Amino acid sequence: MFGITDLISLIISAFIILPVVIILRELGYVIAGSIFGAKNSRLTLGSGPRLFKIGILDVRKHYHLYSWFSYDELTNQSRFAYVMIYASPILVNAILGLAINALLANGYMEEQATFWNRFIFYIFYFVLFDAVPMKTVNGMPNNGLLIYEMIRYGKRTDHNKEPFLPSTSEVESEYQEGMEKMEEELQEEKEEKKEEKEEKEEEKEKKKEEREKKRKEKEERKKAAKGS
Repeated sequence: MFGITDLISLIISAFIILPVVIILRELGYVIAGSIFGAKNSRLTLGSGPRLFKIGILDVRKHYHLYSWFSYDELTNQSRFAYVMIYASPILVNAILGLAINALLANGYMEEQATFWNRFIFYIFYFVLFDAVPMKTVNGMPNNGLLIYEMIRYGKRTDHNKEPFLPSTSEVESEYQEGMEKMEEELQEEKEEKKEEKEEKEEEKEKKKEEREKKRKEKEERKKAAKGS
């Protein structure tokens, strides 16, 4: 039976554990990018309007389940560098998961064992879907498939025109375009509301004039009746 305890566990998993695991996964890209000379790199957390940007960290307003790493160019363009870039999120999560598991196995953090077991579950969930070669949304290869292709063929062979890791300059350009479009939509919505308000005011004024006209006509009829 699904009870209050399960609901609390679900909320903790959805709003604490899962986002943290995703952020740690993206940090793997950041670490590998810094080692192999990623230029103009950025770690974007969330989506929608920007809350703040400090250095490479770009934090957005909406839920940070949607996060990604981007860069414009890699100084070291060897096969090994690209393999390590794609393997970095797998390695970070796997190492962290194994470390936490070892601590639990040796009697550490026993009071929070339920929390950390759930944490390990999500870590290896992402490791599994990152490491096993497969294609995902719109035929995009996952990290496992990219690593396999880089090792076997020395390049990507999926013929997908979209880059697996987006360009930071393109991300910024798309963000600015999105914000401009959002501002235009908000302005249009504001103007529509203003027009609706003006129409309501006009309608209200017309009704007021009609009531005033009827009142005067009524008074005139009364005067005419008295005069007769």
